[in-house]
Amino acid sequence: MKGRRVLPTALPCLILIGGCGTIAGCGGSANNPSKVPEPSAAQIERSEEAAQKQQEAAELNNDRELLSSIEAKKQEEAAEAKAKQIEAAATKKARKKEAAASKKAKQKEKAAEANAKKIEEAAKAEAKKLKEASKQAKDAEETQTTPPAGSGQQSPSEGQ
Repeated sequence: MKGRRVLPTALPCLILIGGCGTIAGCGGSANNPSKVPEPSAAQIERSEEAAQKQQEAAELNNDRELLSSIEAKKQEEAAEAKAKQIEAAATKKARKKEAAASKKAKQKEKAAEANAKKIEEAAKAEAKKLKEASKQAKDAEETQTTPPAGSGQQSPSEGQ
């Protein structure tokens, strides 16, 4: 911050000093060749200090820009790392959820197969029961329609 304040202050002073020197040189006669006044040691020192301060300010500015870019890069890398972690966690969660859904679907499928088998066995048992009941009814009907052999009825071939 000091470098930025010094430059605006030093620049008008240098211009003022330079302007005073040219005005002082113009007051001589026309016959004398005009000499450019040589800057004094103090002026040289001030201009060197001003140049040094300006260079330091430029270096400081470059350092700030470099630091800013480094910090931005670090923030970007941190954000990328965090995004990767979040993505990995989401992938893990999705896999776990998919595995649970698959397991549940397999359980439902097994239950459905067991239920279908149970219904099929019940239907077979019912069919067997009906078949046996039908057979018993048929046997009972046959025993009722056929008379016993010694009951007294003659068949047409026996009577003659």
